[in-house]
Amino acid sequence: MTETPAPTATAVQALLPEPCGRMYRRDGCTVVALRDEIDIATAALIAPALDGATSEGSPRLVVDLTDVSFLDCSGLTLLCRARRRVLDREGRFWLVCACPRILRLLRAGRLHDLFGPVATPDEVFRAPELTTPAVP
Repeated sequence: MTETPAPTATAVQALLPEPCGRMYRRDGCTVVALRDEIDIATAALIAPALDGATSEGSPRLVVDLTDVSFLDCSGLTLLCRARRRVLDREGRFWLVCACPRILRLLRAGRLHDLFGPVATPDEVFRAPELTTPAVP
């Protein structure tokens, strides 16, 4: 990942397999920074980590796709499920993505407005009042 965690970031228990990315805590949020390709095989590896991050309380989850080069329908399902789990627990969900291909996929699936992606993780933490897009 091109961005290093802020000094306030702390490691989270290694629930996410190393080849898929990493998890850490920053300013009261769990950040799941994914990388490479998110397809049917890697989605199965990532799902337990996202389930753990969204299982208790009112989770504050940032899913960072900065270093993701490919996302298929399995990845979209994974993101939708994580977002739904967060909202069901009255938490907050942010998606970080600036990749034109992935943004095009979100638009094609009519998910862009639902997720309201921001370009960098710092945008999430600079604007703590940023709210999860409304459920239609």
